[in-house]
Amino acid sequence: MIEVKSIDKPDERRDFPNGHLDVCSLSGLSFGVATFEPGWRWSESVKPIAGTESCEVHHNGFVVSGRMRIRMNDGAEAEVGPGDVFVCTPGHDAWVVGDEQVVLYDFAGGAAEYAKSQSG
Repeated sequence: MIEVKSIDKPDERRDFPNGHLDVCSLSGLSFGVATFEPGWRWSESVKPIAGTESCEVHHNGFVVSGRMRIRMNDGAEAEVGPGDVFVCTPGHDAWVVGDEQVVLYDFAGGAAEYAKSQSG
């Protein structure tokens, strides 16, 4: 089996304040391209949609552009930027650092549930 999709024609686009997520769903993989504008913060832009206190999605990511700060519920923090590959387990907040748009690829499959209402 082989599946090929173009992120230029995503299966779904999820808009939220100060950003959006384009999702391509393939067998065994939900691939997302997230775009976060300056001023985006998970706890302000996505929390009302997710309905959880912190982001409960596992991310395997690659940062294309911009800088993002991630704070885990236990207080651990890291900043990621262009060319960085990162793993972030559930239980965190994140925000754009500076005035450059953040674009990142998410390979974890978390794109299937990210920024979707838990009520439906």
